[in-house]
Amino acid sequence: MHPDTIGRFLVTAFFAVVFLQSALDKLLDKQGNLDYFGEHFKNSPLASLVPLLFQVLTFIELSAGALCALGLVTFSFCHKGFGMAACGVALSGVALLSLLVGQRLAKDYAGAAVVAAYFAVALIGLGLF
Repeated sequence: MHPDTIGRFLVTAFFAVVFLQSALDKLLDKQGNLDYFGEHFKNSPLASLVPLLFQVLTFIELSAGALCALGLVTFSFCHKGFGMAACGVALSGVALLSLLVGQRLAKDYAGAAVVAAYFAVALIGLGLF
């Protein structure tokens, strides 16, 4: 197996795990997550939008994770091109940018740094597709 194929597989699997787990946690513990985000963003311009943005973020994360998982199952990571796995990794980047904006507006710079590291993985992964 070619190293590029292995890299595409690993990045796709990474984001399948990250975003499926995150979305499922949001779906299974909705109130706990809403309480956390409400507190986290209480002093930011996003405070009144937390419930709506929570739903949007959950949808984006679920979609990114599902596309990555389907990309793994259908082996769409095996070929260069913008297949299902690449779409999942690209949507993962959109989710991460959304999280980064939120962290910056909440002035959680340590959290933003963590998101930036994940975003770097997404960019490297997209470079392999």
